[in-house]
Parts: sequence; C-alpha cells; structure tokens
Amino acid sequence: MSLSIAMVQTHLAWETPSENCQHFTAMLKSLAEAEHPADLVILPEMFSTGFSMASKQLAEPMNGPTISWMREQASRLRATVCGSLIIQADGQFYNRFIWMPASGEVKFYDKKHLFRMSAENDNYTAGAARLIVTLNDFRICPQVCYDLRFPVWSRNNDDYDLLLYVANWPQVRRQHWRSLLRARAIENLSYVVGVNRIGVDGAGISYSGDSMAIDFNGIDITDMQANDGLVMIQLEREPLTDYRQNFPAWRDADRFQLV
Repeated sequence: MSLSIAMVQTHLAWETPSENCQHFTAMLKSLAEAEHPADLVILPEMFSTGFSMASKQLAEPMNGPTISWMREQASRLRATVCGSLIIQADGQFYNRFIWMPASGEVKFYDKKHLFRMSAENDNYTAGAARLIVTLNDFRICPQVCYDLRFPVWSRNNDDYDLLLYVANWPQVRRQHWRSLLRARAIENLSYVVGVNRIGVDGAGISYSGDSMAIDFNGIDITDMQANDGLVMIQLEREPLTDYRQNFPAWRDADRFQLV
C-alpha cells in the first residue's frame, strides 16, 4: 500500500483568508489534472491568515468560509486536504488542525503546545487529545508546529505510521526544525512529514520553509528548502513494516502514561 502526498509550501497573505484561499486554489489546480493524483494535500499552519494572535477578529466557526473552501477542494481533488486555521467553538479560540476528506466528514486536532513566546497561550485554548486518522492503510498522527519540541506528546505507542506537522516555524530556528523532524522519525520508527511556510509575515518574522519528508531511518525523502511550490512524494507501507520487524527498538521503550 502506498500514500501519495502533495506538500504545499508558499508565502501567506497576512490576515486575509480570501486571498490565501484564492492563492491555494490556483496552486492546487494542477492536482485535479494530474495523471497520478494525490491522496493527501498538506497546507501549513494557519494557512488562511498567517500566525496571527488576532484570534477574536479572525476566528471562524466550523461551518465558516475556510472550512467550506477546504470541503470544496477535497471534493474537487478527490483527496484529503489538511492544515490548521483559527477556529471559534464553545466560546473558545483554537489553532485547529482540520482533516477534510473528499467525503466532507471533517475531523480535527487542537494544538496542544501553544507558543508562549508569541503569546499564543494568551489568545488560544490548548487541546487535550491526540488525533489518529487512517488513509490508505497509513495511520497518521497530525500535530502543529511547537508540538514538535515535545517528544512525549508525539510518542509512538504503535498507533501511527506517519507523524505529520504543519507549521509557521521561523527562519531563525530553522536548524531546530530540521533536526527535530529527523529525531522524531528515528525515535518513533515512523515516517515524518513537516510542512512549513516561506516569506515574511505581518509581525516581521521571516520563514525559510524547509518543508521535509523523512523516512523511519532518518533519511530525507524530500527537502523543499526555501522553494515556493508543490512537491509530490509517495510513501510505501511495506518498507516501514519490514524495518520495524527487523529493528524492533519500540519493544524496549520506557512505559509511561500521559496524565
């Protein structure tokens, strides 16, 4: 079994959802005409606004225009489209990862670790539960940006095959991003895909991209560096299964529970 993924790395218009959705629509147009279509399309963190703390002004409900746009794209591409955006629900604001399959039956994960250095913890509510979704026999665990720094939260309990990060990770700490993605792949015997943005946001923060896909042995599958565009990759299930059987380090992992 294989999984075809489109990684989308680009600049984001600051706090302008309609402009960003139009931009991504144009970028994704080629996928609808591709001979080998994508199973999964990955957009960055807060892809409709950039990493904004204006949660009260920018938040949308779960039936808002950006969710509707994701549903339209997923249906048009016959693929799952994912990324995070600012959502208001139950009187709270969330940096919410949206998993939108072609069927339109949405699932979501609320970012657990909020980036206090940008006051994200003052403007958003943290999530409390991981999400595991399945696509083409791949069990996928989505997480968001700062979550990458916390290996306990991303620990593979034999419940996922692909650890997926969407991010607005600044250029100044790009080496942390690149090193931690590889570490998560090696320690969890898992594929890891991280999709970041490029450009400069409205707060003056620069982003170098560095969207990457890494295999379970810590080897790069693709490295987008600072390129603007869309890259297709294909992950294979059989090599992962073989590697885990031949090198079962997970059997010696320390036991603990999240409380």
